Amino acid sequence: MTASATNSKIELRQKIRAALADVSPTVRMAASIELGERLQAQMQSAHTILFFAPLPDELDVWPVLELSMALGNTCALPFFDAEKKTYGARVLNKLATEIVTGKFGAREPAAGCAEIPLNRFDLVLVPGMAFDLHGNRLGRGQGFYDRILAEASGVKCGVCYDGQLLEKIPTEPHDAKVTFILTPSRCVRRKT
Repeated sequence: MTASATNSKIELRQKIRAALADVSPTVRMAASIELGERLQAQMQSAHTILFFAPLPDELDVWPVLELSMALGNTCALPFFDAEKKTYGARVLNKLATEIVTGKFGAREPAAGCAEIPLNRFDLVLVPGMAFDLHGNRLGRGQGFYDRILAEASGVKCGVCYDGQLLEKIPTEPHDAKVTFILTPSRCVRRKT
């Protein structure tokens, strides 16, 4: 990647972070409810789902995770494998007792939760700083989700606020794509 592309990614991350910092808790809650309704409609045929634990500036998919578990779906979250220095996935059974704070401050399944191979999912929910109409994703800069998406099976669904869905974002050859992007107001299948 060229230095100018790297700088473009850094600048875009800073711009998105600043915009997300201005989102009030009330707006986040309302947008999360709208997204949750759309997400439930989209995941009718998914039975094995990789969720993500939302960070404070991300849309809250946690209520959909709880509902999905109550419906009997197999639900998992990523966990950081310190030995391999990468992420895997573990299945959740009881949220109240199985969640711990992971290496990067995100909620993760406890070590006692059963691991599930990344190639066993019907649906993978993917956070990001930004997405574009071609299914490209701008992450937080560590490449962890690119590696998850490279191994994961199923439909990959980017989850973001409407303002995080852009016409085009800077990419590198190793950047993984999502199948579609879900925002509080719309669902966009990537352009090919």
